[in-house]
Amino acid sequence: MVVEGNILKMRTELFAPVNYYLPAGNTEVYMNSLIGSRLKLTWSGRINCISCGKKTKRSFSQGFCFKCFQTVPEAGESVIRPALSKSHLGIARDMEWAEKQDLTAHVVYLAVASELKVGVTRQTSLPQRWIDQGAAFAIQLAVTPNRHIAGVIELFLSKFITDRTNWKSMLTSRGNADIHLVGEKKRIAGLLPAELKKYYCESDEILNIEYPLEQYPERVVGLTFDKQPVIEGMLRGIKGQYLVFDDNTVLNIRKHNGYYISLESFD
Repeated sequence: MVVEGNILKMRTELFAPVNYYLPAGNTEVYMNSLIGSRLKLTWSGRINCISCGKKTKRSFSQGFCFKCFQTVPEAGESVIRPALSKSHLGIARDMEWAEKQDLTAHVVYLAVASELKVGVTRQTSLPQRWIDQGAAFAIQLAVTPNRHIAGVIELFLSKFITDRTNWKSMLTSRGNADIHLVGEKKRIAGLLPAELKKYYCESDEILNIEYPLEQYPERVVGLTFDKQPVIEGMLRGIKGQYLVFDDNTVLNIRKHNGYYISLESFD
């Protein structure tokens, strides 16, 4: 099999284990079916902006040309730092976009990829957001009417627990099953000031996520097309947005949004 085109982050479906599909040009590759096969991924040297489609020498913020990075709402500062969203004040790069993306219900969550972390996402982005981060377990902590408030809660709680995922630990761990998420949720909610506690989510449902990665490596080495335009190896499995190869190397697909590659598989 040979497929080529500009790639985007893998689309996922919640099953046991998660199903992964790699968009490449006008097609999608069901990546689960390639686990156990030898892959050869070759970057052509070309990158196309995932917003305007123009060629760019360098990718900014996982897929944008510099102009779009500075102007399009998908690359705004509140995407990474939700507390900076000003859409609730009528201030945004694109208010029509903001009404659909920022001024909608958001979830503050607790997740365990390797250790406990706090995060924010749109309610409609669950469970894909948890899958993309490689979470093994996750629970909703609060539900807010917009991104800004969710970001304020996350920023406050980041003083007590991390708001980042350690990608190496995530790829070498099945998740710390000793962490009692419901108990942690109640403890952490108790840290919130009164004006933020009103957004507390009463549901204690925990989502357990299985990944198509049976044998976890003890250590991993990250690969990038910018340094190695041809990447080869037997695909051991997939977790988060990473392909895991049998030599303990890993490739972050999301980091390479817009890269034009060819993908070959050999049984």
